[in-house]
Amino acid sequence: MYSSDIYHPEMSITLIIQLLAILSVSAAAGMRIGLPLLVIGLLNMDSLWSEVPLLSTIHPQVLIAILTSWSLFEFFGSKKLLGQRILQQIQLLFSPIVGAILAMTVAKLLTVAIQPLWLIGLVGGLLAFVIKLVQIGWFFRLRGIPISVVFLEDALCVFLVFFAFNAPEEGGLIAMLLLWIAIRSSTEWRQWYLDKKTLH
Repeated sequence: MYSSDIYHPEMSITLIIQLLAILSVSAAAGMRIGLPLLVIGLLNMDSLWSEVPLLSTIHPQVLIAILTSWSLFEFFGSKKLLGQRILQQIQLLFSPIVGAILAMTVAKLLTVAIQPLWLIGLVGGLLAFVIKLVQIGWFFRLRGIPISVVFLEDALCVFLVFFAFNAPEEGGLIAMLLLWIAIRSSTEWRQWYLDKKTLH
């Protein structure tokens, strides 16, 4: 349910900015799963992951070790074809979960006036899943993601988490651009498939 206060113009603008922040951090989960969780914890050094659903039950030092190790594997593994193949499968499974966790975390930290919180998590998880599906589609079509694109994804993933707190408008716009690319890609793949089927 929406609070009646959000119908005030200033409150509506605040809500839109908060939603853009949620889209920004959810899009980051569509590219990497360990790195955005690590970054969001380090950005909140005072509380670390105490506001993060599920992860708040794990000891911070253990969590830092796990997320750092996985982030390093994502970083180095994504530079090799075999590593990309392994990561794509794991990330496809966990990106909706991480997207939902990050979306709900940002919603809690920004005190977003939308309830229930799981609805925000659902939207974040779906966005992360769609972006990951597009990435996998390009992986199979190109027989591997080019190294330059992989480095861009690494940087963009970190920036999207930073943008969620410091520049939500820019981060949200990037997330919507990625969603637009996903829609265009699905149309292009369909046409490519039909053309290929016609040739055969």
